[in-house]
Amino acid sequence: MASYIDCVVDTNPMAQEISTVSNHIKGTTTAVVAMQTAVVLAEQKAADHVCDNVNKGFYTLIRSQISQKIAKLQSEVDSHLMHLNQQRKQLLSVKSRMEHDYNMISGRYLKLFNGLNQNLKQRVLELDRPMIDFAVKEVEKVSNRTKYLAATVPVSQLESLAASQKIIASNVKFRGLKLINSMSNFLADMSEQKKLTDRILVEKVNAVENSILFIPVLISECNFDKYGNEDIDVAVNNVQLSQQAQAVVKNAVNHHIENLQWQPVKEIDKEVRSEFSKLLSSANT
Repeated sequence: MASYIDCVVDTNPMAQEISTVSNHIKGTTTAVVAMQTAVVLAEQKAADHVCDNVNKGFYTLIRSQISQKIAKLQSEVDSHLMHLNQQRKQLLSVKSRMEHDYNMISGRYLKLFNGLNQNLKQRVLELDRPMIDFAVKEVEKVSNRTKYLAATVPVSQLESLAASQKIIASNVKFRGLKLINSMSNFLADMSEQKKLTDRILVEKVNAVENSILFIPVLISECNFDKYGNEDIDVAVNNVQLSQQAQAVVKNAVNHHIENLQWQPVKEIDKEVRSEFSKLLSSANT
């Protein structure tokens, strides 16, 4: 048998609780939205702070690297400048030494050439002395021969004309004989002078291709660095040779220099040793 139970259900308390819960949910939603906004703002500030720090660190790193490169390059430039300055001083020293040597050598050769000029001038005067003596002593007499040809004996009579003519003819013959003797002596002196000149001077040879000439050549060998590299220099007398002839001689010597047989020098001249010592003392290497 069924029984009925009457129950009265009231929803007001539940509605009130739901309303309270709804209010709490709204407050929570507002709080969540505010918190989300604060979190987003905090994340944005943190991102900006991180970006600022990263940019600052990057720029600081690049600046540090650039400063290090500038300091390194500056030190290299300073070292090169010091090296160049030292080389400049060495070059100036070499230049002053070369100028001093050039002035000394030019003064020496100038004195030598002046002495040769004076000697040659004296020799030319000696060669021309016979002609000068002839011009001074004989030409005046020859130019004034009319004065010397005059008769020295006064003749005033007509009958003494033949004697006067004989005296004039005799005087003319004497002066002519004296002139002929002077000319003969002059020609004899000129012939002797020509023979002496021919013995002293060298005859000019036209057929050079069939002649044999001996030319002194100086070959010097030196080590110009610490690795043992050798430098060979060939010097030719340039007094009577052209530039082309000197080049031909140097090329021939360089071509046959390996086949030359060297002989040691037993004794060196004192003057050569002295000059060599001076060159060594004045050399910079």
